[in-house]
Amino acid sequence: MAQTWLVVGLGNPGTRYENTRHNVGQMVVAELAARRGETLRAHKANARASETWLRPGGPKLVLATPNSFMNVSGGPVSQLARFYDVPPERIVLVHDELDIPFDSIKLKTGGGHGGHNGIRDVAKALGTADFPRVRVGIGRPPGRQDPADWVLDPFSATERTQLPLVIGDAADAVEQLVDEGLLAAQQRHHAPRV
Repeated sequence: MAQTWLVVGLGNPGTRYENTRHNVGQMVVAELAARRGETLRAHKANARASETWLRPGGPKLVLATPNSFMNVSGGPVSQLARFYDVPPERIVLVHDELDIPFDSIKLKTGGGHGGHNGIRDVAKALGTADFPRVRVGIGRPPGRQDPADWVLDPFSATERTQLPLVIGDAADAVEQLVDEGLLAAQQRHHAPRV
C-alpha cells in the first residue's frame, strides 16, 4: 500500500490575508491541488483538505490548509496527522521564510522555528520538530519596517510578476521531496537559478 504524505500550506484564513506574504504556503498547496484538478474541501480537523496522488500508482497526498490563524496551526495539523495516520517524517509544511531571499526555496527537516510562530505551534502540537519543511523565501522588510507587518503585506507589484514561478518551483520541490527524498530536492532547489 502506498504511503500517505500530509502536505500543509500555512497561512491565515480570510480574504484580508489571501494575497499576503504569510500565505505563500497556502498558495503552493493550491497550486499542487490545481495540478491534480482537486479542490480543497472542509475537513473536521478545522482545515480544508483534499486526498489525491502524487501520480498514478505513486504516494497518496493529503493536501491541506488550516482554517486557523498561522500562530495556532498546530491543532489542525496534529488532528489531520492523527486522522490520516501520518507520522511527522511524512508531514511536509510549506511556509514563508523571512531569512531567505524572495524567489528562493530551501528545504530541511527539523531544526528550530527561527521565530516563525506557525512552525513553533506545529512542533509543540506534534511533540517534535522533526518534520520536512519547504521554506519559501519572502526576504526581510526594507528599512525599519516591522517584520510582523511585512509578512501581512501583499506582495509588491514586482514580486507579483515573479510569484507564479516561485509558487511553481515550491510545488515542484514538494513533489520531488515526496518522490525522491530530501537530499535530491535540496540538490535541485538550493542551486542558484540560471
